[in-house]
Amino acid sequence: MKKSAWGLVDAFFDEHNLVDHHVKSYNDFVNHRIQDIIDITEPIELEQGEYSVETGQLEIKKPFTKEADGSKSLIFPTEARLRNLTYSAHMYLEMRLLKKDESEPDFEKVYIGELPLMLKSDICHLNGLNKEELVVKGEDPQDPGGYFIVNGSERAIVTMEEIAPNKIILERIGEVEDRRARAIVTSIKSGFRARISLEYRKPRKTGVFLRISFPYVPGEIPLVVLLRALGLSTDEEIITHISDDFNYQMIIADDIQVSDQGLKLEPSEMEELSQEERRQYLQTSAIKYIGNRVAKGMTEEYRIRRAEDVIDRYLLPHMGVESETRAEKATYLAEMTEMLLQVISETREPHDKDHYTNKRLRVSGDLMEDLFRVAFTSLTRDMSYQLERSLARGKEPSVKQAVRSDVLTENIKHAIATGNWVGGRAGVSQLLDRTSYMGTLSHMRRVVSPLSRSQPHFEARDLHPTQFGKICPNETPEGPNCGLVKNLALMAKISEGSDPAEIENIIKKMGILE
Repeated sequence: MKKSAWGLVDAFFDEHNLVDHHVKSYNDFVNHRIQDIIDITEPIELEQGEYSVETGQLEIKKPFTKEADGSKSLIFPTEARLRNLTYSAHMYLEMRLLKKDESEPDFEKVYIGELPLMLKSDICHLNGLNKEELVVKGEDPQDPGGYFIVNGSERAIVTMEEIAPNKIILERIGEVEDRRARAIVTSIKSGFRARISLEYRKPRKTGVFLRISFPYVPGEIPLVVLLRALGLSTDEEIITHISDDFNYQMIIADDIQVSDQGLKLEPSEMEELSQEERRQYLQTSAIKYIGNRVAKGMTEEYRIRRAEDVIDRYLLPHMGVESETRAEKATYLAEMTEMLLQVISETREPHDKDHYTNKRLRVSGDLMEDLFRVAFTSLTRDMSYQLERSLARGKEPSVKQAVRSDVLTENIKHAIATGNWVGGRAGVSQLLDRTSYMGTLSHMRRVVSPLSRSQPHFEARDLHPTQFGKICPNETPEGPNCGLVKNLALMAKISEGSDPAEIENIIKKMGILE
């Protein structure tokens, strides 16, 4: 048994590396995700659309350094460590400046900045070298790679644990007899995180049971108002969309009655309207209600426009940010409401937030993607400012002169060098532990929870049964970090995310989904 067990371990490590999760995700980031970020970034437009900047393909060159005399030479990790340099690759992006009513010029390659390189990744000089070649280059053949060298220091990005995005998480608040519960969705669309929270609680005197909160809308608003704004205008549509259960329908009916008082509807006016006009009247009243929250004191036209913009862009953005997706969002919220009411009536169990099905691990590629997206946005803003300055001075605008490469370089370098990431998180990158070889391997497989260290969080610190085979049951620090800083099990492998469209196509081919 022992022989066969170790044979299995050897076979596993013949194919996989201990830091594969970092290297593979970084390779995916470099080979695909950077180009995707550039492609979906909004184009730069100047002087009311007179000029615009178009971007093309990105090219990343293997690491080299410029010496004081202007000569260029390839740089290897050992040299970067000894000379306190950053081991990074130079990025060149195809760009062209288009002028209205003029022929399109050719793309020109513009240097946009440096990208810190992960050792042993696809664009690293060490990738594919055998043991003898690594020794010649001054490297330890047993070194796993998977970290960065910034200003001569070795920095490792630790894996971050988070609640699964775009998934409804149901939780009780207080005891069962309190009859309070919450449904939360962390909706993520190209780096923007929107937390949507739907809460059921007994109203004080005359209030509504179901209230919802989402970004850019101060406080909470009644769910019924939001559903009306999304197009479920009539009472019947709202009730039947949410549930067929009579008890749940009665709760919704009560909410509709109280919410309509807040909308200040005029029953006498509605009686004279046709069915379609009544739907329109109800929807407009709900949008005005939200508009009064998001743009109080502005003109009515602006309030309506702002409310529609907030609903489209910040409510469940993962479902789409176009106005055509409103009906789908209304259906999603109706499903979410029924699930919440089932928790209240104890016909459905709330979710266990510590269950590993409800968790996701964010590795180097995901975290670098967030960083690059923000850094590239800063670069495009700076470019548009530089181009506008040239135009204001009457100069001929040039893309090459408008790009200040240190904007991108410094943004990314600073985050990796300090560990202060976008979104206000600290300690995302850490100085690599070189106390011993085992210490280094352990550090590369660390998993960190975002929960506060100063609070008890007993359940989160406990060893959960679903961690079996994924998280090491023994290796965790003593003290305040106990149970919040974990390590991957020796043979745990993190699966890569897949393209949802690809999965949808496979399901359609199988005939499960129409």
